[in-house]
Amino acid sequence: MIGRVKSWSEKTPTMDAANPQSAVKPLIVACLGSSTTASRGIFNWIAELEKRLRNQRFRFVNLGVGGDLSYNALGRLPEVVACRPDLVVILIGANDILAQVFPRLHRFYRRWKRLPQAPSAEWFQQNLREIVRGLKAQTSAAIALASLAQVGEAPDSSHPVQAELNRQFEQYREIIQTIAREEGVGYIPFYERFHEQIVAAPGRAFTRFRFASFYRDYIFREFILGLSVDAIARLNRWRFHIDGVHLNSRGGMILAELVQAFLEES
Repeated sequence: MIGRVKSWSEKTPTMDAANPQSAVKPLIVACLGSSTTASRGIFNWIAELEKRLRNQRFRFVNLGVGGDLSYNALGRLPEVVACRPDLVVILIGANDILAQVFPRLHRFYRRWKRLPQAPSAEWFQQNLREIVRGLKAQTSAAIALASLAQVGEAPDSSHPVQAELNRQFEQYREIIQTIAREEGVGYIPFYERFHEQIVAAPGRAFTRFRFASFYRDYIFREFILGLSVDAIARLNRWRFHIDGVHLNSRGGMILAELVQAFLEES
């Protein structure tokens, strides 16, 4: 189910047709998340929503920070509250999973993101619930929790790394959906729609996390060669991702349409 949403855009407030002098206050949508939300060098699903004429009544606030885990998103709760949002869309947790599956990445995140403990499903659940309860206590916003698109495109892979990623993304889907139900907030089934697509047409397994390949795509291919995210995805032989982790337009549009449906119920 998709819940009620209110939002914001950087456009001029719409005017009342009967009284052109009176501006209609836009509805503020705060989007809290990590790199998928920040959308630097990857498909920008928030910009896609902003450019649609039907969304002129919304003003979107992008509160995505690359590399964030649920612990970091919880620490940025004051920023969300300060926006005085009508709606909050929360998409967080992929880095919690990646840090558990890839020890080298965990060590990097521990220093970079100043983690006080090792990431786990239990800690993620605690952090996400605190985010929701904090927003409910400090705002009147409608809140929506989005489940997570899988890393890799091989849902039935026997490779131990991809198999563990698949297991954890399904586990986190259940956690996110359960919190949404128990806390009485909206739920955006991103995992479910994304999973349907890769089950229908399986692709590559994601088996190694390499920083060098991310920098190559982001800095050299995109900013020096000027390639689009979809062109980079084709070079890397991904259908829904750029690099197995970050979304191209095909994967990102799944999220955009789900959030759009959420907005239209506001």
